[in-house]
Amino acid sequence: MENTVIVINNNGMGKADETLQHTLLAKYLELIALNGSLPNAICFYTEGVKMVCEGSPVLEQVRALESKGVRLIVCSTCLNYFNLTDKVRAGIVGGMGDIIEAQVKAGKVITL
Repeated sequence: MENTVIVINNNGMGKADETLQHTLLAKYLELIALNGSLPNAICFYTEGVKMVCEGSPVLEQVRALESKGVRLIVCSTCLNYFNLTDKVRAGIVGGMGDIIEAQVKAGKVITL
């Protein structure tokens, strides 16, 4: 997945029951961390920002990817909207400009 950016803009993966969305996203992130072909960055916006905050069911998986050098870019506007700015536990808080920069530089953007 070199030169790839992943977009997480939901409270989980896909459109289903929240528990299933969280289970699918946890497995997806876990497998990416294990496969050795890491994305350059993961961008979190809209409800996706909840995945890097305190209480997130996938916090362990996103922290594992961050520890392997994957940039986690978290939308500050979205954090403010959901009143989660002080609950971020992984990634760097950035603006839409940071997200656009990561996407423009990417050879491929995958939206979950």
